[in-house]
Amino acid sequence: MSQGIHQHSQTAVIKAKRRFKWGQLRTNIAGLLFCIIWFFPVYWMTITAFKPRNEVMTVNPVFLPTHWSLQNFRTAIFQTQFITNLFNSILTTTVSVVLSVLLAFLACAALTLYRFKGRRSIIVTVLAIQMLPGTALLIPQFIVFNQLGLLNSYIGLILAYIAAVLPFSIWNMRGFFLAIPVDIFESARVEGASEWQILRMITFPLVAPGIISTSVFAFIAAWNDYLTAFTFMKDQSKYTLPVWLASFSTPMGTDFGGQMAASVLFSLPVVIFFMIIQGNMVKGITEGAIK
Repeated sequence: MSQGIHQHSQTAVIKAKRRFKWGQLRTNIAGLLFCIIWFFPVYWMTITAFKPRNEVMTVNPVFLPTHWSLQNFRTAIFQTQFITNLFNSILTTTVSVVLSVLLAFLACAALTLYRFKGRRSIIVTVLAIQMLPGTALLIPQFIVFNQLGLLNSYIGLILAYIAAVLPFSIWNMRGFFLAIPVDIFESARVEGASEWQILRMITFPLVAPGIISTSVFAFIAAWNDYLTAFTFMKDQSKYTLPVWLASFSTPMGTDFGGQMAASVLFSLPVVIFFMIIQGNMVKGITEGAIK
């Protein structure tokens, strides 16, 4: 009797293991298919950038070039304003990220560490602004900047980027501030620490993961922006890289090889940036989710 029960339990365990293996196999296959779908555009962009001109547009797709060519990269770098537009993107994105994160840090400190009249209204307003589509704010910004003489200037573009990313930066970073126990600040004040010392020596290290994750999202938003830069900037020498990237398509046709090479060059700074801060970013997002 006991032997029959033992065999029955062993059979149940074997069936459970088979179901688990099949379930795991289906999950792995589904994950592999998703990876292929997501990775293929990146692969096609990269491989097209290295193709000779006669293999870029063919009836039968060429999945590997017969010989690797750097002509598309030479065209993108030396026959366009790549260096100038790269400098514009780095300048406007860096300044926008630094200022927006600094303003978000100070705003979150004021909204979470102090109690004042209208605090809740400010929080709701920040959330409401974040929900508005960027295109809805573009025309009012254009009118105001035109009256202030800020169109076609780096300052105007930086202010537009800060206005776009600041609400999200405040909302994202506020969660890290709320996770700090209030007793820490009260104890520091009792021991004689000034408000500046509390911000610099206590608050900043505790919310550092939030600052990093906020910086990443602000960097992506500013670096990939096309519409604002195209609307506000008129001189080609002041274009940013997304606008420069679109310049490969003209009424005379599209230089697909040059455009793919330009896309690779455009993506490289973001990839390098992610590789540098990848660990801190994952840590920041994880801690933010837990908090």
